[in-house]
Amino acid sequence: LGSPGLSGGRYGSAGGAVPTPPLAAGRWSALPTPELDATTHARATAELLLDRYGVVTRGSVMAENILGGFGLMYKVLARLEEAGRCRRGYFIEHLGAAQFAVPATVDRLRSYTDDAQLAKPEPVALALAATDPANPYGAALSWPAGNVEAGSGHRPGRKAGALVVLVDGALVLYVERGGKTLLVFTEDESVLAAAAGALVDVVKRGAVDKLVMEKVNGHGILDTPAASALTAAGAYSTPKGLRIRA
Repeated sequence: LGSPGLSGGRYGSAGGAVPTPPLAAGRWSALPTPELDATTHARATAELLLDRYGVVTRGSVMAENILGGFGLMYKVLARLEEAGRCRRGYFIEHLGAAQFAVPATVDRLRSYTDDAQLAKPEPVALALAATDPANPYGAALSWPAGNVEAGSGHRPGRKAGALVVLVDGALVLYVERGGKTLLVFTEDESVLAAAAGALVDVVKRGAVDKLVMEKVNGHGILDTPAASALTAAGAYSTPKGLRIRA
C-alpha cells in the first residue's frame, strides 16, 4: 500500500500518475514573444519614459540605466518628434533644449503658468518614495544643497526606503530610510507646515509603519522649526526626538 500522505496526492500507491482534478490545476498562459527588433524596442522604451516622467531629460534616462544611454534615446525621441508624437522644448530651466514631452503634457505645463496678478492657491504637499519616477530630484533635477553641513555624511539620494516631500513641486523634506534623519530645504513656515502634514499622513494611513526622527540637517531635531511643524501635524516628542505612529 502507498503512504497515506501520498495516496490523495498527485501520485497513487504504485507511483503512477493520477489525473489532477480540473479545479486543482494551475492556470497557464503563453507569455508574449520577446521583441527582438532593436528599433521597435527602443521606440517602446522612449514612449514608456514619456509616460512615466512626463518630461524626459538626460537625467531621467540615466536614472533608468537604459542600454545605449541618452545618446540612443535622443535619436529615438527626435524621430518621435518628427512624427508628431512628442515635442522638444525648454520645459525645465537650466537643462537645455534636449527635453521631450507629449503634447498633452506640454498643454498641462502651460496651464500652471504663474500669473502675478492672481492669488496663489494653498500649497499642495506630496510625499513620495525617493525612487518614485514622480520625484524629479536625482534624475531630471539635481538635489538642492540645502542647509546640510559639509562632512556630516547626510546627503539625499534616490535610495530604497527613503522618502521625499514636495510642496508645489519643490523639495522640502528628505527622510532617510527609517526616518532617523531628516533633511530640510526651506525656512518658510507655511511650506514646512504643509510638508509636515503630508509626512505625518503617510504614517497615519499605513503606508509607513512608523517614523522615529532624531536629527535634522545633522543636528538634534528638538527645538527646531521642523520639530514645531511636525508636532503641530501630529508627531509627538520622545527623549531622543520625535515619533510618528499610525
